[in-house]
Amino acid sequence: MEKRSIAAQLISTVTLSPVEKASVLVEALPYIEKFHGKTVVMKYGGHAMEDDRLRESFCRDVVLMKFVGIHPVVVHGGGPQIGQLLDRLGIASRFVAGLRITDDETMKVVEMVLGGQVNKELVRLIGRHSGRAVGITGKDGGLVRARRVGTIAAKKKDGTIEQVDPGRVGEVISVDPRLVEKLQDEDFIPVIAPIACDEHGETLNINADPFAAKLAAATRAEKLVLITDVQGVRGADGQLCSTLSAGQARALLEAGVIDGGMIPKVQFGLEALADGVRKVHIIDGRLDHAVLLEIFTDRGIGTELVGEPA
Repeated sequence: MEKRSIAAQLISTVTLSPVEKASVLVEALPYIEKFHGKTVVMKYGGHAMEDDRLRESFCRDVVLMKFVGIHPVVVHGGGPQIGQLLDRLGIASRFVAGLRITDDETMKVVEMVLGGQVNKELVRLIGRHSGRAVGITGKDGGLVRARRVGTIAAKKKDGTIEQVDPGRVGEVISVDPRLVEKLQDEDFIPVIAPIACDEHGETLNINADPFAAKLAAATRAEKLVLITDVQGVRGADGQLCSTLSAGQARALLEAGVIDGGMIPKVQFGLEALADGVRKVHIIDGRLDHAVLLEIFTDRGIGTELVGEPA
């Protein structure tokens, strides 16, 4: 990898006076030292993935992390892109409990978009900024083994509950991190699509958040970063929670303060903490350089979930 100046990379991300730029570097230095050699798994999706400028910014930040000695691993989604291609092909998109109903025809499109279009575009953009990325899926090298999630309870229009088979939708049952570790040893950046096989070799579509959480645990990641379209977790007073212990997060879940799409993200984050990940960050990817601001500054910009003190 071409070793461009770390200072030049950091300074070029923002328009500041020389003194302000120096302050940014000084603030970032202890975090660079602390996380050098550590793995950071990032689940990349939402609006940041659809916006060309934000996508470019994210890939540049990934390269910067690699330049300063951190081992970034990118797990990406691609729901909107899948939906767009299904529309063009005249295939209806159906969801139950937030999961895409994935029949055989839909699975072909999912694999084409996630394992091909989206994955290779991220690899291209990382390479454009002098990074060396390798695009893979959970199927490659036996990285992830999955199983079907089974039927899901769904509420009908009349209020009754029915059990729905989501088709080829999977959940992670095991991760073999050796392929990711080998790529890291060779100075590559893994970019991973959340697709995997079950024990019968059938390809399954997996939600990127739990996929990333299980991967972070298996790779003994220092951090799991979930990039979303909201600032982070808000407390009962409506204010952004900069830091939450696992216990505090569970209390907010039980009280119904955490609701909607934030519920599964916090739940997956808590599972990752329980499995050994040091910290989980939930951040707004619509902000330029969101990952760098969260990891390399004192205050951060989202919510970090941490384990209970020993």
